[in-house]
Amino acid sequence: MSSKPQAQSYRARVKNFSNPTAKAILETVERKKSNLAVSVDVTKAEDLLSIIDGVGPYVCMIKTHIDILEDFDFSLIERLQHLSQKHDFLYFEDRKFADIGNTVALQYSNGVHKIASWAHLTNAHPVPGPSIIRGLSSVGLPLGRALLLLAEMSTKGSLAVGAYTTDAVRMARQHRDFVVGFIAQNRMEGLGARPEDDITNEDFLILTPGIGLESRGDSMGQQYRTPREAVYDSGCDIIIVGRGIYGTDPKAVGTMAAKAERYMAEGWAAYLERIA
Repeated sequence: MSSKPQAQSYRARVKNFSNPTAKAILETVERKKSNLAVSVDVTKAEDLLSIIDGVGPYVCMIKTHIDILEDFDFSLIERLQHLSQKHDFLYFEDRKFADIGNTVALQYSNGVHKIASWAHLTNAHPVPGPSIIRGLSSVGLPLGRALLLLAEMSTKGSLAVGAYTTDAVRMARQHRDFVVGFIAQNRMEGLGARPEDDITNEDFLILTPGIGLESRGDSMGQQYRTPREAVYDSGCDIIIVGRGIYGTDPKAVGTMAAKAERYMAEGWAAYLERIA
C-alpha cells in the first residue's frame, strides 16, 4: 500500500469507507476517544443488560453472543437498542457464520434472533468461499450493516494462518462495500496483493480479541496481549476485552466500570502513540 491507514487518525480514515457502519464505528471511536469493545458472554438477559449499562460509557462497541442467552425474548432487543442510544456505541453480534450463501442469509435475517435487524456488525468464517459474503450482503447491505471476516484467531493452535489469512483478505477486497475489516491479531497490510491489484487507498478495520492486562492466557487455550501490543505494535484498531473487565460478577458495576475505563485509557494511549 502506498498509504498507511494505521498511521492516520480514526477521523481521517472515515473517508476511506463507503459502508455506513464502518463510518459510524470510526466516528464513534473518535467522538468517545475509545477504541475499546467489551465482549459480554453471559447467559442471563439481566446480567447482559447490567454489564452493558456499566461499561457503556467507556466503549465504542459491545460484542454479543445472543444465542447463549437462556431467557432470550425479542423484547430484549428494544432494551439493548435503548442502551446503545444512551451510551453511544454500536453492537457487534459475534455470530461467526460458516455456511453456504442461502443458509446464512436465512440465519442472518430470520429465526428468533433476527440479527440483521439490530446488530450493526457481524462476522463470518471465509471457509465456504465468496458465497457466504454474497448471502450475508443480500440481507445486511440494504440495511447499512457491515461484515468482518475471521482472518486470524487468538486461540493457541488456530488454523487461521498463512494461505487461509491471505485468501480471506482477497475475498474482502472483492466486497469492499460490505466487508469492512477483519478479526485478526495484526494489520495485514498488502497481504496477498497481486501486481495488478490497485490497493492504493485500501483500508480495513482490524478488531482484535485476546486482550488482557492481568493474564497472559487461560485454561481453554486463549492467549492474551496488552492493549499496547495490539494497537501500537500490531496496528490493530479496536481491542476486544471480556472477562478481564466484568469477571464473574455481573452486578459489580463499580468495579467493571473502573476496569473498562482503564482499558479505554490504555487503548487510546497506544493509538495516540501510534499516530504520533
